[in-house]
Amino acid sequence: MITYNPKDWFTFIFRLHKSDTIRKLLPMIIAMGIYGWLIAYLELEYWDIADNGYVKNLTLLHNLLGFVLSLLLVFRTNTAYDRWWEGRKLWGHLVNNSRNLAMKIKSIVPDDEDTLRFFKRVIPLFAAMLAKHLQTEKTRLALDENEHPELKELDRQKHIPNQVALLMMQKAMSLYNENKITGDQLIIINAELQSFTDSCGACERIRNTPIPFSYSVFLKKFIFFYIMTLPFGFVFSLGYYIIPVVCFIFYVLASLELIAEEIEDPFGKDSNDLPTEKIAANIKLHIGEIL
Repeated sequence: MITYNPKDWFTFIFRLHKSDTIRKLLPMIIAMGIYGWLIAYLELEYWDIADNGYVKNLTLLHNLLGFVLSLLLVFRTNTAYDRWWEGRKLWGHLVNNSRNLAMKIKSIVPDDEDTLRFFKRVIPLFAAMLAKHLQTEKTRLALDENEHPELKELDRQKHIPNQVALLMMQKAMSLYNENKITGDQLIIINAELQSFTDSCGACERIRNTPIPFSYSVFLKKFIFFYIMTLPFGFVFSLGYYIIPVVCFIFYVLASLELIAEEIEDPFGKDSNDLPTEKIAANIKLHIGEIL
């Protein structure tokens, strides 16, 4: 995730970073500029439709469709940001739950060095394994209807976060069976352990449930046809200035869609994704201090 100073306007305006959408869209922007020039050249130089009222009235259609498109993009970006922010809250809960479990273990069995060493190692291990688990392609395609036999060759391991949580639960049960903790203390520890798997399941829900396919495809097609028809209606009022106008409008609309695509899956390795590995490292540091 990129850290920055939100008050440093000039740095934002004049600096291009690797995740900037203009880098990804530059070929398409150039293509749209060529397309805008071609339509403007044909309409102004060859096609005798300058006095055609029907063509000029296309601007009214674009104004109406532009309002509808803006509503769709607002919904799209808000939905994507909600997924990103929910992922951040889940990892925030994981940080707090890890600390709470460590403090309760330290308070319940302060003199059991073997138990303290075990949880000092395993609690951070859950966060580290969860971060790697959420970045795998196998996790993303868990609910895909199509078969993916190639993934079996890439990832032969089982659900590692579940196995780590199982180790902690087995350790808690062994402490109870050895009369090192009471039943009430086991219930307290169990509540914290349950929160680990709850956070894992919620993160998997975000990771393997993308925005509905039909909605995403419709929005991309809407943006494409909106941009492709812009020169036909505005070339008579803007002339060849329609070329930079088309390029700029395409850049704005397509950038919003690209940003939404990037942040709707917050557990990857893109520049704006959550720093899950850094959070896991902080958990390891904090648990080490407590235990």
